Amino acid sequence: MYNDHSLFTDTSPSGLFAPLDLSLLPDEKTALSIEGLNLHYGQTQALFDINMRIAKGQVTAFIGPSGCGKSTLLSCINRMNDLIDGCHIDGKVMLHGQNVYDKNVDVAALRRQVGMVFQRPNPFPKSIYENVVYGLRLQGISDRRVLDDAVENSLRSAALWDEVKGRLHENAFGLSGGQQQRLVIARAIAIEPEILLLDEPTSALDPISTLTIEELINDLKAKYTVIIVTHNMQQAARVSDQTAFMHMGELVEYTSTNDIFTTPKEKRTEDYITGRYG
Repeated sequence: MYNDHSLFTDTSPSGLFAPLDLSLLPDEKTALSIEGLNLHYGQTQALFDINMRIAKGQVTAFIGPSGCGKSTLLSCINRMNDLIDGCHIDGKVMLHGQNVYDKNVDVAALRRQVGMVFQRPNPFPKSIYENVVYGLRLQGISDRRVLDDAVENSLRSAALWDEVKGRLHENAFGLSGGQQQRLVIARAIAIEPEILLLDEPTSALDPISTLTIEELINDLKAKYTVIIVTHNMQQAARVSDQTAFMHMGELVEYTSTNDIFTTPKEKRTEDYITGRYG
């Protein structure tokens, strides 16, 4: 649970920390900021004036009912929505002082900085080794020692090395679903992104594999900023430091995970987390 109030200096009159206002997050502790973001699919608007700052080195969860725009917003961050016909975006996603939607942005380079893991494990029909080094080979890296080190380091970071170190050249499809998802995470972090986007990474997994991934997420934030979409509110409470609640394309409330689950400010948030709808 998020308890590191060192990101902020505001206190209440009683001397206790007031609920977090993430709009006050200082630049040096901001991984990225989203400013006035609107998204349309053709004539249909899916996101409405989204404004938020994502804290560096933390886990941020997006929650909300199906169709509320969680995954759509996540995809905006590394421009995966570019692949959808009729998608139009206004507003800014600022990374290192540049709007990722500027015309001169190298989208391939952006996706190296902002990696993404999808809902269902999607390893390539290659060996475990070749899955991990895929992005590095695309960058022209061929030195065997560099690739070997990247495989071991990435698989260790994904809590998979001890399970597969003796079978690196076997087909990745021979892994279990949970192992495949950790392999995909290893593939994403092998190219050393700054930000890791996880779109419901455990929804297709069994409870034991889910727990393993959740423990991994907690470890990953030591090196990466992590943003996770989840339908599971208990999961958001377990793994995230901040939580954003979305409803019908709007960002309703965004604050510390502890605050949003114990003292939500908005009635729509309270109704959702107490099960009145969703």
